[in-house]
Amino acid sequence: MGFGFVIERFNLFLSVLRQEPGSVGHHLFSVLVGVALILIGVAVALASSFGYRRFVKTLPVWDVSPGYLTGMGPVINVVIAAIGIALSVYLVVGAF
Repeated sequence: MGFGFVIERFNLFLSVLRQEPGSVGHHLFSVLVGVALILIGVAVALASSFGYRRFVKTLPVWDVSPGYLTGMGPVINVVIAAIGIALSVYLVVGAF
């Protein structure tokens, strides 16, 4: 997700260095590639969260340490995915 954000904002950085406004075609390409990478990160976060939950449910009770919060990882991943979706929406709306 972070790499997608860097790619999306790299065109802005280059236009500041050149002291000229970026062309629309290059900016649109960087937005599409950056947002696509962010959404791939969102999909990976959600898939890993669901996979982890399924795996933990197969463990016998004695294999899970008492007091261990097995649900915390998936919750954090879902929050990260929600932030990634919000960032994608922000970048797409801000590009146009």
